[in-house]
Amino acid sequence: MIELDFYGTLVAASLVLLLGRGLVTRVGFLRSYNIPEPVAGGLVVAVLLLILRTFDIEVRFDTSLQTPLMLAFFATIGLSADLASLKKGGRIVGIFLLAVIGLLVVQNAMGIGLATLLGLDPLMGLLTGSITLAGGHGTGAAWGAVFSEKYGLASASELALASATFGLVLGGLIGGPVARLLIKRVQVPGCNPQQAPRLPRGFEQPNKERSITPFSFVETLALIAVSLLAGNLLNGVLHGTAFELPTFVCVLFVGVVLRNGLSALGLYQVFEREVSVLGNVSLSLFLAIALMSLKLWDLAALALPIFIILAVQALVMALFAIFVTFRVMGSNYDAAVLAAGHCGFGLGATPTAIANMQAVTQRYGPSQIAFLVVPMVGAFFIDIVNVIVIKLYLALPFFAAV
Repeated sequence: MIELDFYGTLVAASLVLLLGRGLVTRVGFLRSYNIPEPVAGGLVVAVLLLILRTFDIEVRFDTSLQTPLMLAFFATIGLSADLASLKKGGRIVGIFLLAVIGLLVVQNAMGIGLATLLGLDPLMGLLTGSITLAGGHGTGAAWGAVFSEKYGLASASELALASATFGLVLGGLIGGPVARLLIKRVQVPGCNPQQAPRLPRGFEQPNKERSITPFSFVETLALIAVSLLAGNLLNGVLHGTAFELPTFVCVLFVGVVLRNGLSALGLYQVFEREVSVLGNVSLSLFLAIALMSLKLWDLAALALPIFIILAVQALVMALFAIFVTFRVMGSNYDAAVLAAGHCGFGLGATPTAIANMQAVTQRYGPSQIAFLVVPMVGAFFIDIVNVIVIKLYLALPFFAAV
């Protein structure tokens, strides 16, 4: 057993990002299919650790930094949310939310249907649906405990975590290829000689140069810290009530209030370029730690029927993004980027969606609409509507008899 402490894990995560950058730069396949750098590097390390485990060598990382990094990322999403811009994108957000709800319904119907055909408990199909794919590890663990205690489903928590891991991996792998396929059908804005080039904002092209000063860095760091503190306090107040929300949603909400409240009062204007830099650092390190610490042997332990269900769910996600998300969002470049993002949080998590879209926009050009819509739907609305959809399925007479 090799255990890396906080510092060792931070060094490993940094090396994973450098490895991912080198792989994407040098391997044409990864570059052509827009595979995010943290995904490329993290999966290589996860595979190496799986090989080491066959020789009875296991490496464990200190993941205590993972949650703060994820929360810091969502704080920067909130601090980047200008309500005036959100108001302009209200209709687009609504349309995309409807597409997201449609996928949740399809995922659960597909999971239950396949589980029934394969002779499994239909609750397993629900666990391999939107609970773990759109919900991720946190939602999966919570519902896994409910299914074990209330419905007596054996190993529900283990199945939920393994399914969420599968989704996280596939969510980071299929978004880029889906976008590449769709972009062949559209006019990329930067390729139009009559259109003036637009400077990227926020998270669209993270490698663009951004001016930073020590004082502005401290100011932005203070805003992120306040968002983390107030968000955790708000989560504590709401805990156990009908209004309980995940911590990252509370942190994002505080960031939105800070950004727009300070601006409305004329006290301070958030430095968007700085926010995006700190947000991208947090996102990259979070994904690196999450992916390099994946226990791929949990996937290997999945029974063949469960693996079949999850593989079909990944295919359904790709097809849904191509034939539904892309079309309802306008069948243009922004729609292609949105489809890549939908693959990210439809199977994995919002950070994966952002990484997918960054891999696309870094190569083809910025998409303001995608980076406006996906973080808001993926952070604010997905967990709320997912819970509603799951409870509606559980209310069916089909499950009442289980």
